[in-house]
Amino acid sequence: MTAVPSFDRVVLPQDLPAVPVLNLPNALTVGRLLVVPFFALVLLLDGTTTSGRLLAAALFVAACLTDVVDGRLARARGQVTDFGVMADPIADKALVGTALVGLSLLGTLPWWATAVILGREVAVTVMRSLLARHGMIPASRGGKLKCLSQNVAVTLYLLPLAAPFTALRLPALVVAVVATVLTGLDYARQGARLHAASR
Repeated sequence: MTAVPSFDRVVLPQDLPAVPVLNLPNALTVGRLLVVPFFALVLLLDGTTTSGRLLAAALFVAACLTDVVDGRLARARGQVTDFGVMADPIADKALVGTALVGLSLLGTLPWWATAVILGREVAVTVMRSLLARHGMIPASRGGKLKCLSQNVAVTLYLLPLAAPFTALRLPALVVAVVATVLTGLDYARQGARLHAASR
C-alpha cells in the first residue's frame, strides 16, 4: 500500500502517489467551486432578507463541510493528487472571498477585514503558483485553524442574528484576521525554505 505523504512538512512532487485525478475527493472540491456562483447570486440578490441570508448561510456551511470531507477521504484512500492539493485551497479562497466581498457590499462586514484576508490569500496563492515547479506547500495545522476561524466568522455574519448574538461577530472576525495574518507569515517561511531547498 502506498503511503500517504505527511501534511506536517513540505510535500515534493515525487512524494505524491500516482493516483487518478478523477476521484471522489476531487469531485467534492470541484463541487465546492461550482457552489460559489450560486452562493454569490443568493447573497447579492436576496441578501437583505431573512430567507436570503438563511439560504446563503446554508449553502456556505454545506460547502465548508465538503472541505472537511474531501481532505479526509483523500488521505484515508490514498487519493492525494497534485490537482487536489492545488484546487482545494483555491476552492476555499473562492468561497470565503465571495462571502467576504458580498457581505462588505451589503454593508454587513467591514471592508478592512475583507482587504486583509483577501490580500493574504492572493499572496499565498501567487507564492504557491510560483513554487509549484519545486514542490507544494500543503495546508498546515495553522492553516486549518485559519480556515475554521474564517468560516465561523463568515457564518456568523451571514446568519440574520438578533441581539445579543450579533455581539459575537466582531470578536470572531478579529480572531479570523489574526489567524490569517499569522498563517500567512508561516506560509512565507515555508515558501522560503522550499525555494532554498530547490536550489
